[in-house]
Amino acid sequence: MLDKLNLTVTYSRGARAIKNSETGQVPGEKPDIGRRKKEHIEICLHEDVEGRGEGTGFDRYRFRHLALPEVNFNGIDTSTQFLNRKLRVPFMVSSMTGGTDEAGRINVRLAEAAERKGWAMGLGSLRAAIANPSTARSYQVRQHAPNVPLLANLGAVQLNYGFGIEECRRAVQMTDADALVLHLNGLQELFQNEGDNNFGGLLNKIERLCREAEFPIGVKEVGWGIDGDTASKLADAGVSFIDVAGAGGTSWIEVEKHRSANHLTREAAKAFEDWGTPTAECIAETRAAVPDAYVIGSGGLANGVDAAKAIALGADLASFGRSLLAPALHSAERLSELFDRLEFELKAAMFGIGAANMSQLSRTERLLRMN
Repeated sequence: MLDKLNLTVTYSRGARAIKNSETGQVPGEKPDIGRRKKEHIEICLHEDVEGRGEGTGFDRYRFRHLALPEVNFNGIDTSTQFLNRKLRVPFMVSSMTGGTDEAGRINVRLAEAAERKGWAMGLGSLRAAIANPSTARSYQVRQHAPNVPLLANLGAVQLNYGFGIEECRRAVQMTDADALVLHLNGLQELFQNEGDNNFGGLLNKIERLCREAEFPIGVKEVGWGIDGDTASKLADAGVSFIDVAGAGGTSWIEVEKHRSANHLTREAAKAFEDWGTPTAECIAETRAAVPDAYVIGSGGLANGVDAAKAIALGADLASFGRSLLAPALHSAERLSELFDRLEFELKAAMFGIGAANMSQLSRTERLLRMN
């Protein structure tokens, strides 16, 4: 079913040499951003790119069952607010892709599902669209999701490579987004053939951007986690929300390892298989460090029970990423089925502990740490 979206990137699982059938580029040439986006999709679909560490940490927690919940399941209210828009459920599509025609079709399918089901949605990095405006259409999904929160996305490191408030405004304006999220992906950049590795002085630049921007600025990790100390610094800098994006899901070192023809970084990647702070720990730390922050919990969430645990630990929203990719490629129906299942699992967990709404879930004392 994947060929419905014409994914044409192929790569050797031996030497990890990569060739794009559209451009004819071969290893040793510096690939363009569009080609890299295609490779990322293909690798995330077909390779084992999960981290090998402690997992998400959600398995350390159990809800204590309530035999008499005193709740009508059909009356459970999962609605919430984000960026002055109402959500039917406290879920978000994580920032994933863009920059190619195939990625554009994936984004449209995700946006249509998010609109139908009442989820927020993040877009993939818009650096490709800033560099090449002809790719902007692959991110422009507002017409398909007119009522949900939509996040534009840029790498924070680009603030050290010539990007400033004007580029950030362009990212928000070209997508009609409600906010901009800056992603922190230092280790991915380090292991990426084309990576930008200067992360010095970024906190001051993020703070300046928060002062200058007329739209909300958030910050997210990409799968190794934001701890409490970092969250506190980001909040002091003025960010409007924090997506902890902890370990336990996709490791972008593993993704870049599959792309790389560099023997050194491929071998070094093995030493980082267990790198990162588990998602559950990131959420709890961030909420404790910044009690008033708006927190998004992402990083390897497998189901609606994980989402309920994330919210009980302190997240305001739970975000899903790679688990949505294959269903989005398969069909709108398959994606809709997954959205429905995740929502049902969340509500069933709430029913099982007697939580009738999101406030009661977030304040529950029935989530127990097992060790």
